[in-house]
Amino acid sequence: MSRAIAVLALVAATASVDPSVRAVLTRYLKFSAAEISDLERDRTVKHNLDALAPGEFGVAGATRVHASKAGFLAAARDITRFKRDPGVLEIGRFSDPPLLQDLAALTVDRDDFDAASCRLHDCGIRLPAELILRAQREIDLNAPNAQALAAAWFKGVLLADVTAYVTGGPGRFEQYDDGPTPIRPLEGFATVLDHSPAIGSLVPGLPNHLVRFPGERVAGAEDFLYWSKEKFGVAPFISVTHVTLVCPSPPEQEREPFRRAPARLCVMTTKDVYSSRYIDASLALAISSDAGEAGDLFDLVYANRSRANALKGGLSGLRRSIVERRARAALDQSLKSIKMRLENAR
Repeated sequence: MSRAIAVLALVAATASVDPSVRAVLTRYLKFSAAEISDLERDRTVKHNLDALAPGEFGVAGATRVHASKAGFLAAARDITRFKRDPGVLEIGRFSDPPLLQDLAALTVDRDDFDAASCRLHDCGIRLPAELILRAQREIDLNAPNAQALAAAWFKGVLLADVTAYVTGGPGRFEQYDDGPTPIRPLEGFATVLDHSPAIGSLVPGLPNHLVRFPGERVAGAEDFLYWSKEKFGVAPFISVTHVTLVCPSPPEQEREPFRRAPARLCVMTTKDVYSSRYIDASLALAISSDAGEAGDLFDLVYANRSRANALKGGLSGLRRSIVERRARAALDQSLKSIKMRLENAR
């Protein structure tokens, strides 16, 4: 072992998790003392979160990264590269305000949206009743370019939903009527947020920022939206995600505003705005907190809560165990991948 590597290992083994983050980890994210000790010993840890409602599942994990927290935040802002993964088929970031051109790289094949088989209460993707009925009237299924017309139609209604979201105007998707049971994504998100008290503990105004966006904002928060098409289950799904980044000032800096020391803690949330399949509502939290004084070591904590209608009813226990196992494995791989990429970029 070289002297430099030995020094890094010694620092990682002696640096403690930030006390405010430790309190959140133990109280809200259910990290055990052994897991926190493993984290401080430079080991990646992960576990399931208890389901607090039917159809809900969650995971949490953490890793220690020998790189600057600023590097992680810069990578997260470059979302199309940050999420580069074999499971992510296509991805793009929305402009401010969103434009139809932002969706130019999104391909919408029959597996993504089959207008011919989309009927009220029996449609392959999540749409409100009004739009399912509109699709039957507005898409010429007999045209030689029927799939291209369906793709353009879908992109148009997706852009309208995203525009309504970022402006606070009318037109949001409030209910999905693609199956026999209506799904209300806004209510689902409110429940998931209520079951994620760590967010409000770290940044008191952030829950209102997320649920009332854009009507109520946290000072200093950065927001952007991106779309992605990802592999999952029997068919890929298309989603829109809202990212919020905020680095709250420490209490001593709020008392003494002339002190401009960099924030030792930053919080990133990712909120599901739309998913064409599988997910009813989802909210993830990423915490990056300095673990050393030099700014070249930080702890990265990730937690996610999601709701899926498929996890309700018969065989829900079996489905849940499969989903939780996959989510835990994906989290472990993601944390280790981020750690390696950031450390190799130093």
